[in-house]
Amino acid sequence: MTEYAASITIEAPPERIWDILTDATAYPTWNSTIISLDGSIAEGETIALVSTLNPKRTFELSVSDVRAPMSMAWSDGMPLGLFSGVRTFTLEPRGDRSTEFSMREVYSGLLTPLITKSIPDMTESFEAFAADLKATAEAGG
Repeated sequence: MTEYAASITIEAPPERIWDILTDATAYPTWNSTIISLDGSIAEGETIALVSTLNPKRTFELSVSDVRAPMSMAWSDGMPLGLFSGVRTFTLEPRGDRSTEFSMREVYSGLLTPLITKSIPDMTESFEAFAADLKATAEAGG
């Protein structure tokens, strides 16, 4: 299993952050790690993501485990559990009207050791995603 994660405290309520996270068409305007994101970010939907880490590839991701405004997951993978990537987004409200945002991606499956050799280190990209989200939410989203 391989994983990447980032978290940041955002001075905004979860609802404001959730609105930003679930507006697919706006991603390229606030998120420096995303070239395009098409589709509807809602339970059971599929979205098409193109990232700056691999601009020649479109990732078709399934949206699941949506618990507005607290968490959701985006996933992709191969049949029979040979390889799977699951990105989870979590929003934890704090007592002071701030929110702890966490993003984690976990790769698993029999082919993980082979496939993850070709996946770049996503730490910097995850940290940029979190920082961009914070800046957008704190500016009023």
